[in-house]
Amino acid sequence: MPSAIRCTNLTKTYKGKPPVEAVRGIDFEVNVGECYGVLGPNGAGKTTTIEILEGLLEATSGEAEVLEMSWSKNATAIRERIGVSLQETQLSDRLSVGETLNLFRSFYASGIDATTAMERVSLQEKENAWIKTLSGGQKQRLAVATALVGDPELIFLDEPTTGLDPSSRRELWDIIETFKKHGKTVLLTTHYMEEAERLCDRVAIFDAGKIIAEGTPSDLIRSLGAEHVIEFALDHDHDSFDLDLVQSIETVDHVDVSESEIRLTVGQPHVVLPQLISRLAKKGISLASLTTRHASLEDVFVSLTGRHLDEGDED
Repeated sequence: MPSAIRCTNLTKTYKGKPPVEAVRGIDFEVNVGECYGVLGPNGAGKTTTIEILEGLLEATSGEAEVLEMSWSKNATAIRERIGVSLQETQLSDRLSVGETLNLFRSFYASGIDATTAMERVSLQEKENAWIKTLSGGQKQRLAVATALVGDPELIFLDEPTTGLDPSSRRELWDIIETFKKHGKTVLLTTHYMEEAERLCDRVAIFDAGKIIAEGTPSDLIRSLGAEHVIEFALDHDHDSFDLDLVQSIETVDHVDVSESEIRLTVGQPHVVLPQLISRLAKKGISLASLTTRHASLEDVFVSLTGRHLDEGDED
């Protein structure tokens, strides 16, 4: 199967005292026609890696191929065949939606017309509206439309739904899924695990400039060894909680203690719950809350790193 993206031992080091190794030997491949998710906390190297692939940064070493071409030799050809929606897209407030899309269409030798681009993101009724009058969700859909107007084979979406309400987020999900149904490729970065699980065929989890896990969402979740999570909070400080109290319960695979809750990754919640409640009661420990749910990609990350996806510094 042809590759839309291939990275081999990709690195990016910023000069300084000491130097900052933002990307530390990345290897991954994105197949044509798939949605590939890049996950990780701020500071993990996601944005740096994406910007190298978009031609915005030069790698320190290693190779990055986009549509089987390199930026050093085929920059113009790559730009004609990709679309990019950055984390924050600043568009001119005093242009209309239609004028903005016509402007972006002029950057490409071929593509779709502005009307078709508006239809794909459901902005037809806003053709003559100024950018400054659009809602947050409409502005984000327009940003995606500017990436689609060149009819790209590959589209980069860097956290496209950050800050959107649930309805606007789902509208963008539909746009991404429609793009993919046409055999196109999507590289998506996101902090929303529900989004990655719904949209992505495969995901790579980044941490400290490296890929620490890669696979389908379901495979990564199964790699935990247990597919359910029990979360509970006590009516006193968690620091003094005796982990042996729960670690020895049958089918408990992993225990994570934070300031707000204690999280158990388990195989059979119907086996664990009665024993958990019984053991806590015998110790005179009262529960403040208790919930059960299916394991998620967030749990995979916590299991691998001991922290949550929203922890870390900026890329």
